[in-house]
Amino acid sequence: MDIEVLGTLAVREHGVSITPTALKPRQVLALLALHADQVVPVSALIEELWGGKPPRSARATLQTYVLQLRALITAALEQGGEEDRTAKDVLVTLPGGYQLDSNGGTSDVREFDRLAGLGYRAMDSGDHPEAARLLREALALWSGPAFADVAGGVQLDMECRRLEETRLCALDQRIEADLRLGRHRELLAELTVLAGRYRTHENLHGQFMLALHRSGRRGEALDVYQRLRTTLVRELGIEPSVALRRLQRSILMTGPETAAGATDASDRPLASSARNPDERLVRVG
Repeated sequence: MDIEVLGTLAVREHGVSITPTALKPRQVLALLALHADQVVPVSALIEELWGGKPPRSARATLQTYVLQLRALITAALEQGGEEDRTAKDVLVTLPGGYQLDSNGGTSDVREFDRLAGLGYRAMDSGDHPEAARLLREALALWSGPAFADVAGGVQLDMECRRLEETRLCALDQRIEADLRLGRHRELLAELTVLAGRYRTHENLHGQFMLALHRSGRRGEALDVYQRLRTTLVRELGIEPSVALRRLQRSILMTGPETAAGATDASDRPLASSARNPDERLVRVG
């Protein structure tokens, strides 16, 4: 089975799509596909489908959706000439829930996690070219927002937010690796878009400031800080972090040639890690 959720939902058995078009069976498959080879509790599926107000017939209706998915799986198995497995072997009923058995197939989420993990380890070991390569490969698996064509409920919305945080962490570390490789000019166009998209994301703005400063555009780097500060104060009622204020002061006090030489405070990490999605700031340059 091949599973893709980092963009539009696509689940194929023997190369044949088993993705339904109907809304609620699609939600069921999406949650099962994300947690392939793990049991998804009936309670989680019911919450996904109906939130906190499930109908009395919720369990029976869920079983109907499972039967519809098994019908699609059966057709795919028949087209693939599969004789050893049935639909019940693929979409398994277990105590308390259901499990989608991928039978050792591919999953873009698992591949993303694998590549990102290797990239983080390469960063930790100081191998910035390898880190940039691995993290770029990981991010290339995303073709859009997770479950872009699925109208999700409580569970899928939560999973989408979690997946987006993992993507942002990988993006942050890939940009940091590129900065450490001296690719500041190549990053400017990308960071311009990202700073506009994530208007309160301090680390992306810090990376943008650093890339501009190293490119000899100190005034624009300081403008980025002022815009971010205005947004943070107006929308969140907070000042930029100590680390970002330190970066601003460093840019004020040094020339572009110093930053390009990576010897002043503007080249130091803003914080210790980009792996924790709860952190407001992570490393830059």
